[in-house]
Amino acid sequence: MSDQFPTYRAQMEYVCLGCGARHPIDELLYTCPSCGGVFLLEDTTFDKLKEHGGAYWRNLFDSRAATRNTALRGVFRFYELMAPVLEQEDILYLGEGNTPVVDGAPELQKKLNASFAFKNDGQNPSASFKDRGMACAYSYLRALVRKHGWDEVLTICASTGDTSAAAALYGAYVGHPIKTAVLLPQGKVTPQQLSQPLGSGATVLEVPGVFDDCMKVVEHLAEHYRVALLNSKNSWRILGQESYAYEVAQWFNWDLAGKVLFVPVGNAGNITAVMSGLLKMRRLGIISDLPRLFGVQSEHADPVWRYYSKPKAERVYNPVTVRPSVAQAAMIGNPVSFPRVKALVDAYEAAGGEFGVVQVTEQAIMDATILANRHGHIVCTQGGECLAGLLKAREEGRVAAGEKAVLDSTAHALKFAGFQNMYFTDTFPPEYGVAPDASLANRPSLVVDAAEKARLSAEEFTRAAAKAVAERLELAGK
Repeated sequence: MSDQFPTYRAQMEYVCLGCGARHPIDELLYTCPSCGGVFLLEDTTFDKLKEHGGAYWRNLFDSRAATRNTALRGVFRFYELMAPVLEQEDILYLGEGNTPVVDGAPELQKKLNASFAFKNDGQNPSASFKDRGMACAYSYLRALVRKHGWDEVLTICASTGDTSAAAALYGAYVGHPIKTAVLLPQGKVTPQQLSQPLGSGATVLEVPGVFDDCMKVVEHLAEHYRVALLNSKNSWRILGQESYAYEVAQWFNWDLAGKVLFVPVGNAGNITAVMSGLLKMRRLGIISDLPRLFGVQSEHADPVWRYYSKPKAERVYNPVTVRPSVAQAAMIGNPVSFPRVKALVDAYEAAGGEFGVVQVTEQAIMDATILANRHGHIVCTQGGECLAGLLKAREEGRVAAGEKAVLDSTAHALKFAGFQNMYFTDTFPPEYGVAPDASLANRPSLVVDAAEKARLSAEEFTRAAAKAVAERLELAGK
């Protein structure tokens, strides 16, 4: 049963959030041809899934967790909820999904007087959550290639680092007829992230400025040239990222009562996907309770926080000019998915859910990142942003001590090792506004210098080095 590919096929349409127009999915659309609005993908036959109760779906998804059918092993374990128009032969699997939910270290939870866990999405193949969306977007693209017989497809994306890594990895795996190009803001991507699309063989192009500048360029290309856009304007990516919500629910045995989810907000695709996935599960009775949901933004890139910090009657959305942020993947001043966020927040609150946004400082993000990793975690600066968001929400009285928080660590700590090094060496440029906490800083120390080693015999060097180590560690002799 768990290895059998589903027979259910949906009728799906692009639905414009601007004018309400509907369009068929037989071609790749990013924005509405009528008004330029962004899309959500809708399964117009979704209510057929209600023929089975919530218990049926819980049992089915649980049974697939042990499948050896790779088409159902990753994010497509939740096939019926995501993109149930794809055939098995088109589904791409590189090991994405099934990332662990790791409880905060006991000592850290006690120190912070908070109950929380990190979902380590940095343990995806390209070391970030973007693989969830790319698995779905590329699977759909493979279906289009097969249907239309295309002999060349250029995929393109703007990126702060993680999107380009994922796009290049999946494109390289698919191979012909896919070719991949990525646009990066010059000097605004960590060396580790830059190495990934280069290593996957993508054409890497740099643009002076920030992510928003790159996004404008790829949007222009998508409108005027034959390219496949892989940013979160691509609605298929949002479907793939819904798997995060399904996995969180499954981990907690489909019981999200009393849970609070924290998600960093950059281009707003991930929080869009999380809300969409939670609402689908609620509609089918897979979960009974919607968790409380918080987006988190740095004060250096906070347009969504600014919108939701106002009373409802006073809300006006305006892009912001970003400043340098250690939460580099979220350093976006005009998120393309904001219309999706607004529509889904309305639906989420109408269904009884609670949504809010927390603003945190750059200092708080770095302190939280280092603190978590000093206690055995592997969180990126976006994961640190979520921990900082939890602490800020606690400070503001928005989260109670007994509520269990799930923090989205979107990438692996190693992608942002440069920021850690700047913290330890107190070399952050002033525009970041970050100074190290001396109790968290950590640097290597030399036990014997090279000149001293050259002067000593091999045996003398060993004794001198051992003595220096013993003194440094305050070891007691035998």
